[in-house]
Amino acid sequence: KKYTHYRYLAEDRRVGISENCFNGLKVLISGSGNVAQFAAEKVMELGGHVCSFSDSTGTISSEEGFSPDQLKELFHLKNVQRGRLSEMAVTNDLIYHAGKSVWDLGLNCDVALPCATQNEIKLDGAKNLAAGGCWCVAEGANMPTTNEAVDFLKTKVDIYIPAKAANAGGVATSALEMAQNSARLFWTSEEVDEKLKGIMNNIFATAYKTAQEFDRPWDLQFGANAAGFLKVYKAYKAMGYLKF
Repeated sequence: KKYTHYRYLAEDRRVGISENCFNGLKVLISGSGNVAQFAAEKVMELGGHVCSFSDSTGTISSEEGFSPDQLKELFHLKNVQRGRLSEMAVTNDLIYHAGKSVWDLGLNCDVALPCATQNEIKLDGAKNLAAGGCWCVAEGANMPTTNEAVDFLKTKVDIYIPAKAANAGGVATSALEMAQNSARLFWTSEEVDEKLKGIMNNIFATAYKTAQEFDRPWDLQFGANAAGFLKVYKAYKAMGYLKF
Protein backbone atom coordinates (compact mmCIF):
# COMPACT_ATOMS: atom_id res chain seq x y z
CA LYS A 1 0.00 0.00 0.00
CA LYS A 2 1.26 3.46 -0.85
CA TYR A 3 1.02 5.76 2.15
CA THR A 4 0.41 9.42 1.43
CA HIS A 5 -0.08 11.05 4.81
CA TYR A 6 3.37 10.59 6.32
CA ARG A 7 4.32 14.07 5.15
CA TYR A 8 3.16 15.00 8.67
CA LEU A 9 6.04 13.02 10.18
CA ALA A 10 9.43 14.59 10.81
CA GLU A 11 11.74 14.82 7.81
CA ASP A 12 14.98 14.14 9.67
CA ARG A 13 13.69 10.94 11.27
CA ARG A 14 11.34 8.32 9.92
CA VAL A 15 9.80 8.17 13.36
CA GLY A 16 8.74 10.84 15.80
CA ILE A 17 6.04 13.40 15.15
CA SER A 18 6.81 16.90 13.93
CA GLU A 19 5.58 19.98 15.73
CA ASN A 20 3.00 20.85 13.05
CA CYS A 21 1.60 17.37 12.59
CA PHE A 22 -1.97 18.40 13.52
CA ASN A 23 -1.93 21.77 11.79
CA GLY A 24 -5.27 22.33 10.07
CA LEU A 25 -6.54 18.80 10.69
CA LYS A 26 -10.06 17.97 11.88
CA VAL A 27 -9.94 15.71 14.94
CA LEU A 28 -12.79 13.74 16.52
CA ILE A 29 -12.39 13.00 20.23
CA SER A 30 -14.70 10.84 22.32
CA GLY A 31 -14.99 11.18 26.07
CA SER A 32 -14.61 14.34 28.15
CA GLY A 33 -12.44 13.18 31.06
CA ASN A 34 -8.71 13.63 31.65
CA VAL A 35 -7.52 11.79 28.55
CA ALA A 36 -9.96 13.55 26.23
CA GLN A 37 -9.31 16.97 27.77
CA PHE A 38 -5.54 16.85 27.56
CA ALA A 39 -5.65 15.25 24.11
CA ALA A 40 -7.80 18.16 22.95
CA GLU A 41 -5.48 20.68 24.57
CA LYS A 42 -2.46 19.19 22.78
CA VAL A 43 -4.27 18.97 19.42
CA MET A 44 -5.24 22.65 19.62
CA GLU A 45 -1.72 23.59 20.72
CA LEU A 46 -0.44 21.92 17.55
CA GLY A 47 -2.93 23.73 15.32
CA GLY A 48 -5.66 21.11 14.94
CA HIS A 49 -9.43 21.56 15.13
CA VAL A 50 -11.17 19.51 17.84
CA CYS A 51 -14.68 18.81 16.58
CA SER A 52 -16.30 16.59 19.23
CA PHE A 53 -16.52 15.42 22.83
CA SER A 54 -18.87 12.94 24.47
CA ASP A 55 -20.10 11.65 27.81
CA SER A 56 -22.48 8.90 28.92
CA THR A 57 -25.55 10.84 27.78
CA GLY A 58 -24.49 11.96 24.30
CA THR A 59 -22.07 13.80 22.02
CA ILE A 60 -21.40 17.47 21.44
CA SER A 61 -19.91 18.54 18.11
CA SER A 62 -18.71 21.59 16.22
CA GLU A 63 -18.18 21.61 12.47
CA GLU A 64 -15.46 24.27 12.65
CA GLY A 65 -13.89 23.04 15.88
CA PHE A 66 -14.08 24.16 19.51
CA SER A 67 -12.55 27.51 20.42
CA PRO A 68 -10.04 27.87 23.28
CA ASP A 69 -12.75 29.58 25.35
CA GLN A 70 -15.16 26.72 24.72
CA LEU A 71 -12.48 24.24 25.77
CA LYS A 72 -11.97 26.17 29.03
CA GLU A 73 -15.73 26.12 29.57
CA LEU A 74 -15.78 22.35 29.04
CA PHE A 75 -12.93 21.91 31.55
CA HIS A 76 -14.89 23.93 34.12
CA LEU A 77 -18.13 22.08 33.39
CA LYS A 78 -16.55 18.66 33.83
CA ASN A 79 -13.91 19.30 36.49
CA VAL A 80 -15.68 21.79 38.74
CA GLN A 81 -19.41 21.65 38.12
CA ARG A 82 -19.43 17.92 37.30
CA GLY A 83 -22.09 18.67 34.68
CA ARG A 84 -23.24 17.07 31.44
CA LEU A 85 -22.30 18.16 27.94
CA SER A 86 -25.95 18.87 27.15
CA GLU A 87 -25.68 21.88 29.48
CA MET A 88 -22.82 23.34 27.42
CA ALA A 89 -24.68 23.02 24.13
CA VAL A 90 -27.41 25.37 25.37
CA THR A 91 -25.11 28.38 25.68
CA ASN A 92 -22.88 27.80 22.65
CA ASP A 93 -23.23 27.42 18.91
CA LEU A 94 -22.77 23.66 19.24
CA ILE A 95 -24.78 20.60 18.24
CA TYR A 96 -25.79 18.10 20.89
CA HIS A 97 -26.61 14.52 19.87
CA ALA A 98 -28.52 12.93 22.74
CA GLY A 99 -27.76 9.27 23.35
CA LYS A 100 -25.32 9.10 20.43
CA SER A 101 -21.69 8.06 20.28
CA VAL A 102 -19.22 10.18 18.33
CA TRP A 103 -18.70 7.23 16.03
CA ASP A 104 -22.42 6.87 15.20
CA LEU A 105 -22.70 10.30 13.60
CA GLY A 106 -20.73 9.89 10.37
CA LEU A 107 -18.74 13.10 10.98
CA ASN A 108 -15.86 13.90 8.65
CA CYS A 109 -12.37 13.99 10.13
CA ASP A 110 -8.68 13.43 9.49
CA VAL A 111 -7.85 11.93 12.88
CA ALA A 112 -9.90 9.99 15.42
CA LEU A 113 -8.90 9.82 19.10
CA PRO A 114 -11.22 7.46 21.01
CA CYS A 115 -10.71 8.45 24.66
CA ALA A 116 -13.91 7.27 26.35
CA THR A 117 -14.32 3.57 27.06
CA GLN A 118 -13.62 0.00 25.99
CA ASN A 119 -15.18 -1.26 22.73
CA GLU A 120 -16.70 2.12 21.85
CA ILE A 121 -15.75 1.87 18.16
CA LYS A 122 -17.59 -1.06 16.65
CA LEU A 123 -17.57 -2.12 13.01
CA ASP A 124 -20.28 0.35 11.96
CA GLY A 125 -18.37 3.16 13.65
CA ALA A 126 -15.17 2.12 11.89
CA LYS A 127 -17.01 2.21 8.56
CA ASN A 128 -18.29 5.70 9.37
CA LEU A 129 -14.72 6.86 10.03
CA ALA A 130 -13.45 5.42 6.76
CA ALA A 131 -16.33 6.98 4.82
CA GLY A 132 -15.67 10.32 6.49
CA GLY A 133 -12.06 10.50 5.31
CA CYS A 134 -10.31 9.49 8.53
CA TRP A 135 -6.73 8.37 7.89
CA CYS A 136 -5.37 8.07 11.44
CA VAL A 137 -6.80 6.41 14.57
CA ALA A 138 -4.86 6.66 17.84
CA GLU A 139 -6.43 5.08 20.90
CA GLY A 140 -6.58 7.03 24.16
CA ALA A 141 -8.92 4.74 26.10
CA ASN A 142 -8.08 1.14 27.00
CA MET A 143 -8.97 -1.07 24.03
CA PRO A 144 -11.66 1.30 22.68
CA THR A 145 -11.91 -0.50 19.33
CA THR A 146 -13.39 -3.97 18.90
CA ASN A 147 -11.25 -6.60 17.17
CA GLU A 148 -13.62 -6.59 14.20
CA ALA A 149 -13.34 -2.82 13.88
CA VAL A 150 -9.53 -2.92 14.22
CA ASP A 151 -9.25 -5.44 11.40
CA PHE A 152 -11.40 -3.21 9.20
CA LEU A 153 -9.59 0.02 10.06
CA LYS A 154 -6.19 -1.46 9.32
CA THR A 155 -7.32 -1.98 5.72
CA LYS A 156 -8.70 1.56 5.39
CA VAL A 157 -6.67 4.06 7.42
CA ASP A 158 -3.00 4.85 7.00
CA ILE A 159 -2.04 4.93 10.68
CA TYR A 160 -3.62 2.89 13.46
CA ILE A 161 -1.92 3.23 16.87
CA PRO A 162 -3.17 0.87 19.59
CA ALA A 163 -3.82 1.97 23.17
CA LYS A 164 -0.83 0.07 24.55
CA ALA A 165 1.37 2.54 22.64
CA ALA A 166 -0.70 5.72 22.22
CA ASN A 167 -2.09 5.66 25.78
CA ALA A 168 1.23 4.92 27.48
CA GLY A 169 1.67 8.61 28.33
CA GLY A 170 -0.54 8.33 31.40
CA VAL A 171 1.57 5.64 33.02
CA ALA A 172 4.75 7.40 31.88
CA THR A 173 3.67 10.64 33.55
CA SER A 174 2.91 8.74 36.76
CA ALA A 175 6.47 7.38 36.63
CA LEU A 176 7.81 10.91 36.16
CA GLU A 177 5.78 12.04 39.18
CA MET A 178 7.26 9.21 41.27
CA ALA A 179 10.76 10.16 40.10
CA GLN A 180 10.19 13.77 41.19
CA ASN A 181 8.90 12.71 44.58
CA SER A 182 11.73 10.28 45.32
CA ALA A 183 14.39 12.80 44.28
CA ARG A 184 12.68 15.72 46.06
CA LEU A 185 12.56 17.64 42.79
CA PHE A 186 10.04 19.95 41.18
CA TRP A 187 9.66 20.05 37.41
CA THR A 188 7.57 22.62 35.58
CA SER A 189 4.77 21.43 33.32
CA GLU A 190 6.98 22.33 30.35
CA GLU A 191 9.78 20.11 31.65
CA VAL A 192 7.39 17.22 32.24
CA ASP A 193 5.92 17.68 28.77
CA GLU A 194 9.39 17.61 27.20
CA LYS A 195 10.33 14.41 29.07
CA LEU A 196 7.00 12.84 28.08
CA LYS A 197 7.61 13.81 24.46
CA GLY A 198 10.90 11.90 24.53
CA ILE A 199 9.21 8.84 26.03
CA MET A 200 6.42 8.85 23.43
CA ASN A 201 8.88 9.33 20.57
CA ASN A 202 10.79 6.29 21.85
CA ILE A 203 7.60 4.22 22.04
CA PHE A 204 6.68 5.22 18.50
CA ALA A 205 10.20 4.47 17.28
CA THR A 206 10.22 1.04 18.94
CA ALA A 207 6.85 0.02 17.47
CA TYR A 208 7.79 1.35 14.05
CA LYS A 209 11.22 -0.30 13.92
CA THR A 210 9.94 -3.64 15.23
CA ALA A 211 7.23 -3.71 12.57
CA GLN A 212 9.89 -2.97 9.93
CA GLU A 213 12.13 -5.76 11.20
CA PHE A 214 9.30 -8.29 10.77
CA ASP A 215 8.45 -6.98 7.30
CA ARG A 216 5.20 -5.41 8.52
CA PRO A 217 5.90 -1.73 7.69
CA TRP A 218 3.62 0.73 9.49
CA ASP A 219 1.67 -2.04 11.22
CA LEU A 220 2.09 -0.29 14.56
CA GLN A 221 -0.29 -2.68 16.31
CA PHE A 222 1.95 -5.60 15.39
CA GLY A 223 5.07 -3.57 16.16
CA ALA A 224 3.82 -2.65 19.65
CA ASN A 225 2.72 -6.23 20.40
CA ALA A 226 5.96 -7.77 19.13
CA ALA A 227 8.16 -5.23 20.92
CA GLY A 228 6.37 -5.90 24.20
CA PHE A 229 6.72 -9.65 23.79
CA LEU A 230 10.41 -9.40 22.90
CA LYS A 231 11.13 -7.24 25.94
CA VAL A 232 9.62 -9.85 28.26
CA TYR A 233 11.28 -12.71 26.37
CA LYS A 234 14.74 -11.12 26.60
CA ALA A 235 14.29 -10.47 30.32
CA TYR A 236 13.30 -14.09 30.98
CA LYS A 237 16.22 -15.33 28.91
CA ALA A 238 18.68 -13.03 30.71
CA MET A 239 17.51 -14.44 34.05
CA GLY A 240 18.07 -18.00 32.84
CA TYR A 241 14.45 -19.10 32.70
CA LEU A 242 14.60 -19.78 28.97
CA LYS A 243 17.19 -21.80 27.04
CA PHE A 244 16.16 -20.75 23.54
